[in-house]
Amino acid sequence: MAAMTTVPAARQALAVLRFLAGQAGPVPAAAIARELALPRSSTYQLLEALIDHALVVHLPEERRYGLGPGTFELGSAYSRQAPLARLARPVLARLVERLQQSAHLVVLQGREVFYVVEEKAPGRPTLVTDVGVRLPAHLTASGRSILAALPPAQVRALFPDAAAFTDRTGLGPRTPRQLRTVLTGVRARGFAVEDGEVTRGFASVAAAVTDHTGHPTAAVAVTYAVDHPGGPAHDAERFPAAVRGAAAELTRRVGGIARGIPSAAVGRTSHPFGRSSRAAAGPISEAQRLPEQGSTDTDVGIAAGTEDGNERHGHHHTAGRAGPPGHRARGLGLAHRDRPAPPGAGGA
Repeated sequence: MAAMTTVPAARQALAVLRFLAGQAGPVPAAAIARELALPRSSTYQLLEALIDHALVVHLPEERRYGLGPGTFELGSAYSRQAPLARLARPVLARLVERLQQSAHLVVLQGREVFYVVEEKAPGRPTLVTDVGVRLPAHLTASGRSILAALPPAQVRALFPDAAAFTDRTGLGPRTPRQLRTVLTGVRARGFAVEDGEVTRGFASVAAAVTDHTGHPTAAVAVTYAVDHPGGPAHDAERFPAAVRGAAAELTRRVGGIARGIPSAAVGRTSHPFGRSSRAAAGPISEAQRLPEQGSTDTDVGIAAGTEDGNERHGHHHTAGRAGPPGHRARGLGLAHRDRPAPPGAGGA
């Protein structure tokens, strides 16, 4: 008898999650009950159970409910099982070839970003942003690009007060108000930056990847030494345009749609790295987008140690992946271990 009552409850819980996933932002419990034709008492019981598992978050001031951090864990599991990572790898490989800097694909998990794919440029230093590493989302360019595309209420739920903020180098936002200011700049430019907030002497540019609802599911980022002669300090427009183009291309490959973060307007802006320059401007043109170059989804193998995609003994399989000579690809297989960011250079 218990099984007979559990199955409908499970179906109802899944229906609640799917409904919340299709909304632009958190919604009242009454709207959930009405749309799913559920009794109000059952709706609240389902929501409480989902909150207990971090799949739903309650915003008491607004009396609304939205998806919780646990849904990001489920999303990362999807990424680990290959589709997102495999679709991203050739896009990142072309980005590395174009900029000669290391690139990454990350997903948001709670208040942290989780590194899913690394494409290392030849001759560049080892970064802290290795596959499986987690870093504070508010300090990384990739995290900021995703947070800027989330509904403000979800950002407030993730970072409700100063206690939610961590520090690595003494730089970066430390309060919700400071984070809102940072994210406002990201939305205005159409891309995110950080300079020395993960590792001194290194900076990053990132742009969000969105799904079929316009929700940010990942971010593409490039990290480099600030004083490198090929870095954005010497070519302020090329790096953001290339990263945004790569993010737009991956959005198309996963069947997503652009969320509509305003493109950066042409004009003098504060340079991401403390210098005055012209920002990357306007929508990414077809000429700016990285071409497919004849690659297909199946061109990319699962970058892990064995054919079934499981990482073993630190060896990574890269056969069958198109990319510039000398650059190295890493990606999550079906099994991995999360790792904190080690001491080292750079962050995205």
